Amino acid sequence: MFNHGGLLMSITKADIVERVYKEAGFSKKEAADLVDLVFKVIKDTLARGEKVKISGFGNFHLKDKEDRVGRNPQTGDAMMISSRRVLTFKPSQVLKEDITDRYRHRIDDEGNEDTSIPPKEGKPRALSSFLNDDNE
Repeated sequence: MFNHGGLLMSITKADIVERVYKEAGFSKKEAADLVDLVFKVIKDTLARGEKVKISGFGNFHLKDKEDRVGRNPQTGDAMMISSRRVLTFKPSQVLKEDITDRYRHRIDDEGNEDTSIPPKEGKPRALSSFLNDDNE
């Protein structure tokens, strides 16, 4: 998400393509093809039931959930929730620390974030570990 005129917005695939185009020096077509390929590799790997581990970023994996009893939120009545397979993401410790370290100073004593305060400067370790495949 990013701040646009006071509103928090989500980043889109087109935004990612634009960043790859501008920052990596690829043509827009090459950047779009590259982003599509990365997403395809991740999707295909998960579809085979395999885990996707991106060093310095996190892990994507499928988790099987059993049948269970839940509650209808409108009525409070018990109901069966069928078994299903869900996709989960667990961020790496490096990514969590990068985000915490860069944004911690924006949180006040009551837990409210002041988004007008810029993030701390510095090269995120998660990015460098992903690009260089090490944890500096």
